Amino acid sequence: MKIGMAEIAPWLTPALPTGHEHAHWMRAASDEARRGLDAGEVPVGAVVVRDGRPIGAGFNQPIRSGDPTAHAEIVALRAAARAVGNYRLTGATLYVTVEPCLMCTGALVHARVATLVYGAPEPRSGAVRSVMRALDHPALNHRVDIVGGVLEAECRELMQAFFRQRRSAGSSREEVAGAG
Repeated sequence: MKIGMAEIAPWLTPALPTGHEHAHWMRAASDEARRGLDAGEVPVGAVVVRDGRPIGAGFNQPIRSGDPTAHAEIVALRAAARAVGNYRLTGATLYVTVEPCLMCTGALVHARVATLVYGAPEPRSGAVRSVMRALDHPALNHRVDIVGGVLEAECRELMQAFFRQRRSAGSSREEVAGAG
């Protein structure tokens, strides 16, 4: 079943000039993160773009779905695969507000995503640059181009504000574990 583009996300726009693409799509990923925040999830958002058009989007939802794999990246990759009718997303770029974890980097390789663009580093579980460099492993049969730090301050502030609010509200650590 093909999903119409209007059903994937409300921020659909025509392709933009190259110089503005990363910031534009990271803002779209930030919008997804805010949807997660509104749902009570850790605010991580992701958008998959191919040929200048969004083909999938998602936000963190492991708490509400009861699914530990429902990170924003995985949700967006699943939506993109459904939209194009193929689990291989050759030529696609994944935009995500926070550096992906090890599970999500593995999914990028399996999906054959061409480029990863992330906002803020994740010092506890970031598997692209912060904690490890999973995508650089020589045994991998696919390489992903990496661009980090796009709208980093905005993406970092969204996460920090969420955790400040949770700490001040006294929420348990279990409910907010697993940022992405």
